[in-house]
Amino acid sequence: MSQKPKVAFICVHNSCRSQIAEALGKLVAADSFDSYSAGTETKPQINQDAVRLMKQLYGVDMEQTQHSKLLSKIPPVDIVITMGCNVSCPSLPCRYREDWGLEDPTGKGDDRFLEVIRSIEGKIFELKSRVDNGLL
Repeated sequence: MSQKPKVAFICVHNSCRSQIAEALGKLVAADSFDSYSAGTETKPQINQDAVRLMKQLYGVDMEQTQHSKLLSKIPPVDIVITMGCNVSCPSLPCRYREDWGLEDPTGKGDDRFLEVIRSIEGKIFELKSRVDNGLL
């Protein structure tokens, strides 16, 4: 059996969207790929609204298993997913890259967070399907 691809979800601060993607990747696609997240800068803690909503929705406590980290702190990856940070998007060597174009919900209400979380979940399932079908 071939080794699972490693997927990095990256954005500048690695505190919200990329952390949600890492958590959901581990939750629903661990059999298809290994999930990591990182950024070019770090925050002292993961976005607290994201932490609270991920606990409510999925029973996942991101603060127990994840922390904000720099690109240099993750292993070499096969697939890079940028979250939608436009011109300042970090670059990381990989064999495949795409941008999910997600708006940062930081500082906005729960409804925006829920929209972004649901969007990430759908994109994770789609990514899982493409990996499972040998398309990536």
